Amino acid sequence: MKASYLRRIMNLWPPFWAAGIRVRHIADDYSEVRVRMKLHWFNRNYVKTHFGGSLFAMVDPFYMLMYMNRIGKEYVVWDKAASIEFVRPGRGTVSARFVLDEGMLARAREEAADGSPALIDHSIEIVDEEGKTVARSVRTLYFRLKPRYRP
Repeated sequence: MKASYLRRIMNLWPPFWAAGIRVRHIADDYSEVRVRMKLHWFNRNYVKTHFGGSLFAMVDPFYMLMYMNRIGKEYVVWDKAASIEFVRPGRGTVSARFVLDEGMLARAREEAADGSPALIDHSIEIVDEEGKTVARSVRTLYFRLKPRYRP
């Protein structure tokens, strides 16, 4: 799918739209994604900072989507697990950046080359406008060579 089209779809996707999450950029080759979320009355918690569920949602689908569009049709790619650590209260606008380089793709292909599943962790930092870390999330992705391509 064309990256610019996916960006528009993601910005209209109800879980993102309702939380105020905006996809700012998806590189044409899916090597980079940038998202942000402004603090609004509808996405803050009782103490008037970013709701943790919205912070978690903000980093949810991107590495899986990036890999699916880059690794090749020979592989199954799934989100397997995720965690988040809240470091400091999120106020104002927060953002996250995802990068998928050739080395990361090569590692996934290599670890899944024999047909067994590979699990690879990816860390994402959610930062505030000053660049201070608000939360860290770890996304575990599952890779497997599809049966017809296995050795």
